[in-house]
Amino acid sequence: MVETDRGTRLLIDTPPELRIQLIANGIDRVDAVLFTHEHADHTHGLDDIRAVSVRRHAPLPMYGSAATLAALARKFPYIFDDAMQPLPGTSKPEGRATVLVAGAEVAIDDAVVTPIALPHGQITVFGYRIGPLAYVTDAKRIPPEAREALSGAKVLVLNALFRTEHPTHLSLPDAIRTAQELGAERTYLTHLTHANFHADLEAELPRGIVPAFDGLTVRID
Repeated sequence: MVETDRGTRLLIDTPPELRIQLIANGIDRVDAVLFTHEHADHTHGLDDIRAVSVRRHAPLPMYGSAATLAALARKFPYIFDDAMQPLPGTSKPEGRATVLVAGAEVAIDDAVVTPIALPHGQITVFGYRIGPLAYVTDAKRIPPEAREALSGAKVLVLNALFRTEHPTHLSLPDAIRTAQELGAERTYLTHLTHANFHADLEAELPRGIVPAFDGLTVRID
């Protein structure tokens, strides 16, 4: 979750066990959701936004590519279809979809968000540039136009799946090389597997690159 100085909260993806993660981190309010892509490990906690949207008394704004939002509407029609109303005395999670176009900035309250197209096997995922933050997950490589959009970020969040080569994700060596090329002041590796032990990995990484962990809070000037 990204929070601006003025308090705007942007949640990136809705993974399984989202409710547990929100409770564990004391998050009771979200202003919008940014989806990277439609794969289950990034979206199948979407029903857990019920408490957020009910408290808002309005649908929660949700942003993503046309393909991602179409896939979510097929999987979770009751969330996006205004015609599917809950029975009196009950509630449902509600989302309002807005299609993003790669490279086109969008203002969400006081946050300026730029979606960045990245290859992930046979589909395209969105990374996000939000001011000094660059967020990249499930990318296999960083094309030249994406590198330009990501350059200059102070903090980079970057996927690093296995130590060995993978057909749809950056490997750990790929991620290290990419982080050094992009040159962010701090890089946090994410989307790691249980084959990576935190302390061991942290000890071998170059200066400025560290593994992320659940509950990590990063402050950016």
